[in-house]
Amino acid sequence: MHTTAANTVYVTRRESARPQAPLLSVIVPVYNEEEVILHFLQATRPVLDRTGLRYEYVFIDDGSRDRTADLLSEQLANGLPGRLLGLSRNFGKEAALSAGLEAAKGDIGIIIDADLQDPPELILQMLDGWRAGYDVVYGLRVDRSSDTLMKRSTAGMFYRLFNRLANIDMPANAGDFRLIDRCVIDALLRLPERNRFMKGLFAWVGFPAMALPYERPARLAGTGKFNYWKLWNFALDGLTGFTTLPLRVWFYGGALISVGAFAYALYLTLRVLIEGIDLPGYASLMVAILFFSGVQLLSIGMIGEYVARLFNEAKQRPVFIVQDVIEGSPAPQPVKQPASQPNDAANGA
Repeated sequence: MHTTAANTVYVTRRESARPQAPLLSVIVPVYNEEEVILHFLQATRPVLDRTGLRYEYVFIDDGSRDRTADLLSEQLANGLPGRLLGLSRNFGKEAALSAGLEAAKGDIGIIIDADLQDPPELILQMLDGWRAGYDVVYGLRVDRSSDTLMKRSTAGMFYRLFNRLANIDMPANAGDFRLIDRCVIDALLRLPERNRFMKGLFAWVGFPAMALPYERPARLAGTGKFNYWKLWNFALDGLTGFTTLPLRVWFYGGALISVGAFAYALYLTLRVLIEGIDLPGYASLMVAILFFSGVQLLSIGMIGEYVARLFNEAKQRPVFIVQDVIEGSPAPQPVKQPASQPNDAANGA
């Protein structure tokens, strides 16, 4: 395990104040996961039973068009503890996570995907980190061989770029798989923004954190829901949501180009005054026009990205809309360890 820099005084105080019988909320966003959802339950329920804690599932159906909601509804009716939130349409994973955090009732939240690329067995180690005083225990993917070379390369470039530009430190290769304490959940729920990049928000709120390295296996069944276009927009949302440096780059770039253009105009004026009128060149004129036009369009486009986000925030539309909530069974009582039996000597035998 690796830990972030944190004052040991706070960690020690948290360790001593942990509740003995917390409620664990397992937050699972789902979208067209009918091929894997039952396997997910078969893999996670034994692990949750081994924790000896009360637990509940919080499923967020992000507008699935297959039998995902039907299967989960049947499981909830048959005694699965927790609830299913049916969103009115597909709002995206970030909105689904926000809905799950709002619906979670537990003292601890575990965010995990249903595709079993996040090993449920790590939940036990995450709980050990939580009991040691850490409010966040996140999975750190040390082996992404199940991903394509293109995805691994672009992900690495994004994390390096983000950490250089943003004013927060987001751990590279840390996904959504993590344990978060109730104080972290409450802090996240206080953030009112509509354009939500959850990995950045997890890092922004801070709190003592611990990294738990693991090897990421291949998806058990079904197909991933992200394509490269969605990943590009996802990365763009992350960068524009946490840094204004691109706007500054275009400001300084525009200033530099303006100085160069002014110097070149001065040179041309002096040349005409000294050597007379020169025959203008069509090619050089077109190159200059196209170059400066391109710079202007790029700068306007960058400004437009931020203006569009301001537009979305100003409308104050909700991040998600819940059309229905299907409740399951109450959280089961924790499994009590059997009391030790007195030996014969203690009984006076």
